[in-house]
Amino acid sequence: MLFNVKKQVFNFTLLLIIISSALYSQKTLSLDSLWSGKYDADRLESIRSMKDGESYTILKKLKEANTTQIIQYYYQNPKQWNVIVDSDDYIDIESFSDYTFSKNEKKILLESNVIPVYRRSKVADYWVFDLTTKELQKVSDNKIQEPLLSPDASKVAYVFQRNIFVKDLKSRQIKQLTFDGNYQIINGITDWVYEEEFGFVRAFDWSPDSKQLVYMRFDESKVPIFSMDIYGSEVYQFPYMFRYPKAGEDNSKIDLYIVDTATNNRKKIFLEDENPYYIPRIKFDGGQNSLIVQTLNRHQNHLKLLRWNTINESTQLLLEEKDDTYISIHDNLKFLNDNSFLWTSERDGFNHVYHYDQNGKLIQQITKGEWEVTSLYSFNHKAKEIYYQSVEGGSTERFIYSIKLNGKGKRLIQGNKGTNGASFSANGNYYIHSFSDERIPPKYFLYKTKKNKLLSSVLDNEKLKNKIEDFQFSDREFSTVNINEEELNMWMIKPIDFDPSKKYPLLLFQYSGPGSQEVANRWGDEELLWHKYLANQGYIIACIDGRGTGFKGAAFKKSTYLNLVKYETLDQIAVAKYLGELHYIDKSRIGIWGWSFGGHMATNCLLKGNDTFSMAIAVAPVTNWRFYDTIYTERFMRTPQENPEGYDMNSPLNYADQLNGKFLIIHGSADDNVHVQITMRMVEALIQANKQFEWMIYPDKNHGIFGGNTRKHLFTKMTEFIHKNL
Repeated sequence: MLFNVKKQVFNFTLLLIIISSALYSQKTLSLDSLWSGKYDADRLESIRSMKDGESYTILKKLKEANTTQIIQYYYQNPKQWNVIVDSDDYIDIESFSDYTFSKNEKKILLESNVIPVYRRSKVADYWVFDLTTKELQKVSDNKIQEPLLSPDASKVAYVFQRNIFVKDLKSRQIKQLTFDGNYQIINGITDWVYEEEFGFVRAFDWSPDSKQLVYMRFDESKVPIFSMDIYGSEVYQFPYMFRYPKAGEDNSKIDLYIVDTATNNRKKIFLEDENPYYIPRIKFDGGQNSLIVQTLNRHQNHLKLLRWNTINESTQLLLEEKDDTYISIHDNLKFLNDNSFLWTSERDGFNHVYHYDQNGKLIQQITKGEWEVTSLYSFNHKAKEIYYQSVEGGSTERFIYSIKLNGKGKRLIQGNKGTNGASFSANGNYYIHSFSDERIPPKYFLYKTKKNKLLSSVLDNEKLKNKIEDFQFSDREFSTVNINEEELNMWMIKPIDFDPSKKYPLLLFQYSGPGSQEVANRWGDEELLWHKYLANQGYIIACIDGRGTGFKGAAFKKSTYLNLVKYETLDQIAVAKYLGELHYIDKSRIGIWGWSFGGHMATNCLLKGNDTFSMAIAVAPVTNWRFYDTIYTERFMRTPQENPEGYDMNSPLNYADQLNGKFLIIHGSADDNVHVQITMRMVEALIQANKQFEWMIYPDKNHGIFGGNTRKHLFTKMTEFIHKNL
């Protein structure tokens, strides 16, 4: 008997040791380290295929030495490589952040010492590296914008203080091409709203013979000025003013010019009877004298693809897209050797590839089905194959396919469940395959396209994978839920020690913006790690892509037209009610949070779903579309003058008196995108409704709210608010 007692005591003691050892070995994620960069995945940066299709280059940053290299690798022999340029070899340039080859690949443009302006724009120092002489030449003593080497590599054009300049790289002489750039006139780069919503900054291009430049000229004189204070560290703050067209207000007037860089003679381009409101894309392509221009009306539901001939100055209509709602702008325009071209369109209800001849006559629709093409990669002229990415395997997955130009012979190239991407060689004979999923951080492999033969592994991220596994986080569980007669994609994260007999508080995360996707089987970022950290603190975290989000067809995406956040809010409220009935969810403790559009949604859900949500966090929320920019807002809502009910009936500003739960609203005071003015209006509405809430303003921080310890402070504050109120 005594022996048995001793044995039981020994076994119990051993069990305690094993349990404590297991608990000790499980690491806990520190919020202090989350935003340090130590959990960032390594990626192949700036992959460029050389035009012969036999090699490619990447940008390699040597963090320890703070230097940068451009390395050339060979597809057929992955072990063969050479350094093209190393910043350590040149005393004038410590490191560079990006590079661009001239079209003839004789020179490389190097970027260094970048200072951001807005989301995509920047000023920086630029250098031209000559691959033959190994000489490094600085483009300008000033920080400049958007330089572009001429196709023959003899000159470089750039913008400085809203004017266009050209430098002759042999004589080193600089010529100014425009002289009217000022606070109201912009030459060669886009205004704020074009940059933000059409996604480009450089608004000029070289002609194929390197003799002419086409550029856009923005006249902002009628665009209202927005002002925000920059507090800085001096005794007085100062106002930062820029032209920002809010919904229903005037946009910049756009003109196109072509200028001879030798004589400075310029002509205004007239597109016959076309007086375009927007010009979202320009480029020389589709023939020696062919300038391709896309135009769009203000409602953004009528797009024209035009060819302007630089010799006879005639305009040819290549195609038109019309829709009752809106047309999405994309970069899936690819001209083939015979000047026929590929184009993607949603005209049959799903985004697919179409082939047109050089005059814009439709040859055929190449891809078909109730699924969407998500990227149009490349065309192999020898094999007559198109390579593309799609969601044919499921809207949360990305597979890679090839298909013949005649629409036959489709084959699956990469179909592992997860997110597959590719960067093809110039001739299409090789490709670098990128892959990630919920459990696997980005991996890169080199393939030969013809027989889909694996040549080598390029990069894995195994160290990061092992590092994350130490935290013993639960994986996201992907599923669908039937809400409001729609099958909506969802992921859910449970605590690692999940007990189905217990009840857990639920936190919903969403973005919900038109065409967006949060529920996708891919590797996550720091935000996802934070969600998994919260789950291990005893919460269920879930995310649902409601109506209006992307990759499930045009009807699903455009169902929210003229009523942004109305149906999206109904979906999130219905999802919360549905999940609240699960036996392991405490329906009295359901919260929601989001950023930007998602912040607008979180606010709206807390107010309109006040019997469902007990807590919300809104970061940089819009709260009323009357205060947001023309291009984005009017694309989905038309103008406030045309659709006042759509703007006001779905604005949380008008429902402040319905606040019952706990609310935290956060904004950066220098947010040039979603202005802090909007949060001030929301705060005032809550005050006048006599509602208590919490709020936080981050001084001089933009829409991303980062810099120094800012992200750590932000997510610590949100974590503490969740612990206290959910």
